[in-house]
Amino acid sequence: MTLTELKYLCALAQEKHFGKAAERCHVSQPALSSAISKLEKRLSISIFERHKNSIRITELGEKLVMQAQRVLEEANTFTDLAEGSKHQLDSPLRLGGIYTIAPYLFPQLIPKLKKIAPKMPLIINENFTANLRIKLQRGELDAIFVALPFKETGVVTKALYEEPFVALLPKSNPLAKQTSIHRKDLSKETVLLLGEGHCFRDQILKTCPNCYKPDELQQTIEGTSLETLRHMVASGMGITILPSTATQVKHYSATLCTKPFDKNGPQRTVALAWRASFPRTKAIDALIAALNQLHLPDVVVK
Repeated sequence: MTLTELKYLCALAQEKHFGKAAERCHVSQPALSSAISKLEKRLSISIFERHKNSIRITELGEKLVMQAQRVLEEANTFTDLAEGSKHQLDSPLRLGGIYTIAPYLFPQLIPKLKKIAPKMPLIINENFTANLRIKLQRGELDAIFVALPFKETGVVTKALYEEPFVALLPKSNPLAKQTSIHRKDLSKETVLLLGEGHCFRDQILKTCPNCYKPDELQQTIEGTSLETLRHMVASGMGITILPSTATQVKHYSATLCTKPFDKNGPQRTVALAWRASFPRTKAIDALIAALNQLHLPDVVVK
């Protein structure tokens, strides 16, 4: 079998559609379909179950795809090593970040990184932690910004900074007169949360469990992003909690305010994660060097 066949195999497993997989691999659909069929025939197994309007990967197929992904990653590593260290900052870096980090970190980080590595283009992906984890393991991303804890076999993590959480509320709210917020203050408030799948939501619920009132639906409202929550607070629907870097956006500064939590308030550790086998160590070093040049309000850099 060839690396091209393995590439087709992984693309079809991920897309679950012959046409989309062929487009992704820049070949015709018949060519990709023929290559997959020949591979199955050569191995005397069925990797995919074909239905009229869909395909499904078999249990054995899942194992073969995982191995194929490892082979392709090792092949890419071989190529990168062969090119030598002089190209480490010349080729694109595929960088990911969770939704509550990327929009607030990248606008500051990218200009700094461009000065350090001007010939290294960035391909950016914002996503949930679970999806970034998969893309990192598959080699679709080179490095990702996540919140700890983050444990994955074969992945290196480096803690970058501690980021406190703050409360965002209308200036008309009685809590706006306080110097700081205590977690118990939230029990009487309508606290707007991100929807399920966001690790930031989980971190808030872990440190401030009284935010969530599943038996009082009128007291628990969810949003799709931090910016959506900000707009909802401005419309008078309640208050919310933000990571401190998200307070750099000054929307509604005339009507809203942020308040820190008191001593031992909730916070998170932001980290950079990359595969241990990733050969472009200079690219990782450049990312960390760029981050160390940033001014992030209220965070404690590691």
